[in-house]
Amino acid sequence: MDNVQIKICGITNLEDASMAVDRGANALGFIFAPSPRKIAPQKVRKIVQSIPPFVKTVGVFFNETLATIREVMQYCGLDLVQLHGDESPAFCDELMPYTIKSLRVKDDSCLQTSRAYRGKVRALLLDTYSEEKVGGTGKTFDWNLAIKVKKTGIPIILAGGLGPTNVNLAIQTVNPYAVDVNSGIEEYPGKKDPVLMKAVMAVR
Repeated sequence: MDNVQIKICGITNLEDASMAVDRGANALGFIFAPSPRKIAPQKVRKIVQSIPPFVKTVGVFFNETLATIREVMQYCGLDLVQLHGDESPAFCDELMPYTIKSLRVKDDSCLQTSRAYRGKVRALLLDTYSEEKVGGTGKTFDWNLAIKVKKTGIPIILAGGLGPTNVNLAIQTVNPYAVDVNSGIEEYPGKKDPVLMKAVMAVR
């Protein structure tokens, strides 16, 4: 469990990015999809150029075109893309080896869906299903489903309502490749709380 990676998502400013890096975050996520945490590529480019080189940077997209994703990746200097829409396995494969696919977990149907992405993505990010939102629900899901998906052999990034009060239990229960933390460490959407971030990173 000591090797579980931590991604801080929803970064909107250099202060929060630097704080996450200083606390030991392995990756930073920048949301280009509709969200209270949406950030312009120009700002991301400046942030990426201002942080150390060995921290992964991830662009979050929703039903965007391949051309636009590639253009934003190159302009911002991103390492990976995280796809939260209806992107097919074939679409994800077009962006390999840079692809993380988000799956919204509701029930056992996620197992069949996850198998279709084997070999087409670097990892699957498992988030909580919601009819209203495609991410950032602030709610957890049944982690037993994550354990089942993990058995497919695809690296798992666990997301959905994680914060200081439950991230350690999540890691102990699922032992994912990584955890993705966003709203659980915010003062308000788009602004991270230093105390909450420190508490989350303490699980390291």
